[in-house]
Amino acid sequence: MNKSYHSTYIFGITLVATLGGLLFGYDTAVISGAEKSIQAYLIDSLGMGAFAHGATVSSALIGCIIGGIISGILSNRLGRKKSLQLAGFLFFTSALGSAYPEFLFFEKGNPTGGLLVMFNFYRIWGGIGVGLASAVCPTYIGEIAPAAIRGRLVSFNQFAIIFGMLVVYFVNWGIANGQTPGWVNDMGWRYMFASEAIPAALFFLLLFLVPESPRYLALAHHEQKALSVLEKIHAGKEHAKAILDEIAATIRETAKANIFSFGKTVIVTGILLSVFQQFVGINVALYYAPRIFESMGVARDASMMQTIIMGLVNVIFTVVAILTVDKWGRKPLLITGSIGMAAGMIAIAVLSYFDVISILTLLFIILFTASFMMSWGPICWVYISELFPNKIRGQAVAIAVAAQWAANYLISSTYPGMMEFSSVFTYGFYGVMALLSAWFVWKVVPETKGKSLEEIEKVWKKRILP
Repeated sequence: MNKSYHSTYIFGITLVATLGGLLFGYDTAVISGAEKSIQAYLIDSLGMGAFAHGATVSSALIGCIIGGIISGILSNRLGRKKSLQLAGFLFFTSALGSAYPEFLFFEKGNPTGGLLVMFNFYRIWGGIGVGLASAVCPTYIGEIAPAAIRGRLVSFNQFAIIFGMLVVYFVNWGIANGQTPGWVNDMGWRYMFASEAIPAALFFLLLFLVPESPRYLALAHHEQKALSVLEKIHAGKEHAKAILDEIAATIRETAKANIFSFGKTVIVTGILLSVFQQFVGINVALYYAPRIFESMGVARDASMMQTIIMGLVNVIFTVVAILTVDKWGRKPLLITGSIGMAAGMIAIAVLSYFDVISILTLLFIILFTASFMMSWGPICWVYISELFPNKIRGQAVAIAVAAQWAANYLISSTYPGMMEFSSVFTYGFYGVMALLSAWFVWKVVPETKGKSLEEIEKVWKKRILP
């Protein structure tokens, strides 16, 4: 059977777009290698405590929430491509500003409250870029991709996110390896943040080479431009014209809908999927991984290396999810992952209770992260992209993404304070959330494997019937 699309062109576009996913992962994980230095340079020197530390480490997430909220507005007004370029600009300027927050206004080596505010400003600034990329990258890829390979191409974005985290783990380790703690606290953390400027600049420039989404072009009444893009993607003018007609019909339907056209259950389901993805505590493991390993008695360089091992586990098990999601189905993967995460976190809580720090702790952390990466990591994004009916998808995705970043901020910022209160309670809480997530998926979330979007709409229509 002949392909009805141009593979090389499509994969080239996807590769550029997934750089946004890579920067998403890079920006959210770069803090893992720098957070102790930030604590020493800004928090401790100013006499601030755990709350200020947690809020500073997690401040980028405030920007992520803002970026998620405004993503729908910007992508509809500026277009998908220009919105991604704006995200690239935010990544680039945030990287340089976070590396040297003293720029223009402050004296290096003299930390003040104002400097702390400025550092958090740059992190929030970059977080807006992350929020934009997290919503617009999958949307852009989905709107460019032919239906036959859309799922695979959208999944590459999740792989890019995890790969970006792995890259920055290597970068952070390479910067800190063999250096004294004093040098890392003075200069090393600056290099960690500044390193993000390189992929950010590459992302911004390469976006000039890719086309705008044909769906956005049709929405903006540029049908001829949309048809031209579709002809480059698909083989045959008639095929491209038929697809453009389908896009136009979808746009007409979307214009007539409101957010609760299919009841509140679908919106609440999307929000709770996003919230549970964060309440299981995954970003605690990502942001604070070196500190967790150091608390186990591991030296700083070795803790960075063990973080890299976790990054490799993340990549491997994300690939497992990509290869099995259309075979096993969404629900079995999520429930299996929830059980694995619960086992890992509850075991860590038990080890903490008995004050046992050993290789077992590392193994259970790996069990937890592997279970997440084969399930809730990628599959939550798959659900968010397909769960909502066509008529309300744009609005509903923005709500779900904003809820996810809000939950991320809440969990990440409260971790230091919770650990001061009780490590047993902290890890036990995440374990209980994992068990609740399994129950929620089993009872509430519909299976969408193999269903068309129209069939998914019928599921929600049945649920709102009296």
